[in-house]
Parts: sequence; C-alpha cells; structure tokens
Amino acid sequence: MVTGYDLGWELNLLGYWQLRLNGQPQDVGFRQQRVISALALLGSRSRAFLADLLWPDSPESQAAGNLRASVFRISHQLPHLVHASPGSLALNPEVAVDVHRVRALMREIEVGGTPSSMPIDAIDCLRTADLLPGWYEDWVIFEQERLRQQRLDALEALARRCLARGDTNAAKDAATAAIAIEPLRESAHLLLVRSHLAEGNRASATRVFHELRNRLRLELGISPGHAFTELLQVDTSFGWPATASRSGARARGASWRLEG
Repeated sequence: MVTGYDLGWELNLLGYWQLRLNGQPQDVGFRQQRVISALALLGSRSRAFLADLLWPDSPESQAAGNLRASVFRISHQLPHLVHASPGSLALNPEVAVDVHRVRALMREIEVGGTPSSMPIDAIDCLRTADLLPGWYEDWVIFEQERLRQQRLDALEALARRCLARGDTNAAKDAATAAIAIEPLRESAHLLLVRSHLAEGNRASATRVFHELRNRLRLELGISPGHAFTELLQVDTSFGWPATASRSGARARGASWRLEG
C-alpha cells in the first residue's frame, strides 16, 4: 500500500493552509482545501455528512455534486491523498498533519508527560497553534475554539507541572503563553503569580495581579477571584492590603482631602 509518508504528503493547517509534496507546495483550489481540511480535522466521514457540512446552504443534490467534483479533482491532482469509497471519504492516515502533532503533544501533557519528555519547543508550539485563521465557517469556528481551549488547558497543566518541579522559568513561559491566547484567563494569571512568588519576586507577582485587575474591570466590570487575596494579601477589588479595612482607606482619603 502506498502511504502518505511514502509520497511525502504534509498538510499544514496551523497559521496558514498549505499542502506540500516532498517539501514542494501544491496549488490546491479552495473547495478542495475545505474537503481536505474537514477530513484532517474530523476523520473519516460519510459523503452525505461532508456535503451538508461544506455546502449547508445548497440543495442536497447540488451539495452532493459539489463534493463529487471536488473529490474528482483531488483524486486526479493529488493522488493517494484521500481514500474514496462509494459512501465515505477519509484522508490517508499516513499524511503528516501539523494539527495531529499538536494534539499528540497535548495528550502527552494530559496523561502526565514531564517537560523533559516534551519537544523543547512545546510551549512555543502550543502558543502559536492557531487553526485556519481567516476561515469563518461555523464548523471551522467550532474546531478553532475547541483547539484553543485544549491549548490553554495543556499550557496550564504544563505550567503546574513545571512549577511543582521547581522549574519556574518554564512555568512562567507556559503561563504567559496561555495569557497571550486568552488575556482574561484568571487561572493562567494565578499560575504566573505563583511562579513569580516561588522565585521571591513579589513585586512582579503584584504587577501581574494589578494588570489583570485593571483589565477585568475595564473590559468586564468584574474583579479577580479571591485566590489572589490568599497569595498576595490584597483586596482583589480595590488593591488595598487585606489587613486594611475599606473604611480605614476611606478615612485616610478624607483626611488627605482635608489636609489639602
């Protein structure tokens, strides 16, 4: 059996779409890109499912015709890339797909893989793994969000594991990568604060908290959770030391106004 690796097929869906054969980019029409992407992300599917997924606003017969035409072009221009049967389609399982590598990395982290067993660029890989940017179809948006959440969970798990091992630099990198993906994610900020505190950098930890607090207040009108209070001894709403009462703060403010 001829496999994708034998032929040198590589499919890139992260950051940009590209299909390569033995390192050479291939010219692929957008309809064919959509079919190939759906099979890479969803696995083997029936022809009826794919036709409805990819052409939801077309009549059933037209959608089926569009799919047949796309598969015909793929089979003739890109041999052995797609396995076609009368009822279903599947991407050749040996095609090297970047999303599959990222998912394998996330599974390894999920089952407890340690940083030493990860690729050295695991954090950068998870940080930059944006799926099909610029594609706005509903099924793609769903897959984009699913992968984004999985990346966040993996980065936080990696940060926790690094922190437990005493590798605060890697823990900070992983937490910062998660924040870059989701700037309002409190759990990632909490991991970053814990990493700074583990290094004895209370000022850096407090700065992270204040940046989060200000952003949450500005964008959502809420305050960070009370977990920050326990770590930093600050009032998450106002930033006063936790031991100081708000009434005392107001009193100090009043005395300053009188003195002025």
